[in-house]
Amino acid sequence: MGVVGTRSRTRCRGFPLHIGWGPRGRVAVRGDGPVVKCLYCQGSTGVVDSRNIDDGACVRRRRECENCGERFTTYERSKLHHVEVEKRDGQTEPFRRDKLAAGIRRAVEKRPVDEDELEALIGAVEDELRSRAGRIVESDTIGEIVCDRLKDVDEVAYLRFASVYKDFSDGTQFVQELEQLGPSTHDSNEVTPKHG
Repeated sequence: MGVVGTRSRTRCRGFPLHIGWGPRGRVAVRGDGPVVKCLYCQGSTGVVDSRNIDDGACVRRRRECENCGERFTTYERSKLHHVEVEKRDGQTEPFRRDKLAAGIRRAVEKRPVDEDELEALIGAVEDELRSRAGRIVESDTIGEIVCDRLKDVDEVAYLRFASVYKDFSDGTQFVQELEQLGPSTHDSNEVTPKHG
C-alpha cells in the first residue's frame, strides 16, 4: 500500500520533512524524530527497509507494524522553502507540494504509474524548481515542467494534465496535442472502421 498524502512535518538533521500517511493512519512526532503509527491498528512500527530515491532527495522506508504485522511505505522529503507561486491573476502563494501532487495524481489516476514513479516525478519537479535562481515561479512554468515530465512517464496522463493546464476548450486542441506527441501515440490506438 502506498502513502496517499503528506500531513505531518518534523525536523530531521536540520531538514524539515513531510512524513506520509495513509487513509486510516496518522503520523505522531515525538522528541528527536518521527514515530510512525500503523495505518491499520495505530501500533508502533519499525523500519524494514530504507533507501534513498530521486538521487538522495527522498527517503523511501518500508515499515512493519510491531502489533499486527501489516506493512506499508512512507516517503520522506525535504520541504521546498521560500518559493512563491505567481498565479495567472497575479496573486502569489507559497509553493505547496500537496497541491502539486494532487494535480498530478488526478492525471495519473487509473494509469499504470506506481507510487515510486509518482514520487520520483513530483521530486523531479521540485528539484527543477529548487535549481531556478528566483524565489517566485509562475504557475505556468510549473505547469510546463509537469507536462514535460509527464510526457516521458505516461502520454495519457500528460494529455489529461495538459487539457486542464492549457485549458482546452474543444476537441481540436486535443488533436493538435496528439499530433505534437508523434505518430506512435495514435497509430497504436487507431480504429479501423467496419465496412458493411
